[in-house]
Amino acid sequence: MTPAARPRTIGIAGAGPAGLAAALAFARQGREVVVHERFAAPAPVGAGFMLQPTGLAVLRALGLEAEVRALGQPLTHIAGRRHPGGQLVLDVRYADLKRPEPALGLHRAALFEVLYRAALEAGVGFETGFTAVDVEDGRLVADDGRRSGPFDLVVDASGARSSIAGRRLGLRRRPLAWGALWGTTPWPAGDAFDPAALQQVYRGADRMIGVLPVGRRPGETTPLATFFWSLKAADHDRWRAAGIEAWKAEVLGFWPECAPVLEALRGPEDLTLARYGHHTLASPVAPGLAAIGDAAHATSPQLGQGVNMGLLDAFALTEAIERISTRDRALWAYAARRRWHVRLYQALSLVFTPFYQADGRALPWVRDHVLGRVARAPGAARLLAATVSGLLLDPRP
Repeated sequence: MTPAARPRTIGIAGAGPAGLAAALAFARQGREVVVHERFAAPAPVGAGFMLQPTGLAVLRALGLEAEVRALGQPLTHIAGRRHPGGQLVLDVRYADLKRPEPALGLHRAALFEVLYRAALEAGVGFETGFTAVDVEDGRLVADDGRRSGPFDLVVDASGARSSIAGRRLGLRRRPLAWGALWGTTPWPAGDAFDPAALQQVYRGADRMIGVLPVGRRPGETTPLATFFWSLKAADHDRWRAAGIEAWKAEVLGFWPECAPVLEALRGPEDLTLARYGHHTLASPVAPGLAAIGDAAHATSPQLGQGVNMGLLDAFALTEAIERISTRDRALWAYAARRRWHVRLYQALSLVFTPFYQADGRALPWVRDHVLGRVARAPGAARLLAATVSGLLLDPRP
């Protein structure tokens, strides 16, 4: 096709939330869409996360909000306490927003199931066992040499380690030293944990524990929690060698109420190490190619924006392709629409991550003794809630 024509055929690399949301929207516009997934069958990867008002707005525009809410757990509060002492050092309440709206704790399997089923119903095709590593002449190229296409437009939604973005868009990923162990457990009985809150405990900036209510998986009735433990990626082998019981004893030394959560974690295989990196593409587009989600911008999870930013990318891209009559003008419009929101949250993540994941004592002292007081200043509660909700430079549809 020529750059002056609207794309009719779309090839998407990656069946994560951003890729599936884009595929669904494109298919509903009447385009032929094929999603390429490296696994033998499309499946969710990861544990639970927070679906912020920004991500919920995209699902609302796709007509999927009610299905997702039925599986998730409304969250009204984020609380972080210092160890020792139990001092409250992070206090975010969604009621402080100008337009109050709770977030939603959600398991990735729930969001995947809703998006995947809707994509199938809309006629999206899937090419599985296809690890896309490059784009040539509108064709997606797999690591084994297979080719798919040609397509009028290729969308790279293959994640933070995207080979396509590295080869075609100048991606330079900077690995972060700190990652986290994540696991999913049944929600603990009793009243030790607030089912409407993400709760965290910090020791300095080198230990962070969190318990997040995430609703339930599709077809199940058991409410779930996602548990996470901050850990340097380089220390993962040492953690495994020390044994699960030694680690549980350490966790309980910080937060004894976690005992019922830890019961469901029987070995290292029940916890997955998430490795993080930081990058922002100078431009997420090139002729016939657009990157969305972590392929375009990745960061630490401290502000909980990853999935939400990917959904916003998918909406902005598909809306631009539908609204603007030429492909490459639409791609540049997508990049312009997302530029400042993405850069703002990338900058905020760079600034705030060291207060929660770092060596040394200075930054956590500032967090515990200075930032907490600033957050109680007039107007600060609304600003903090808007920041965590992803609503600064409000990008909602």
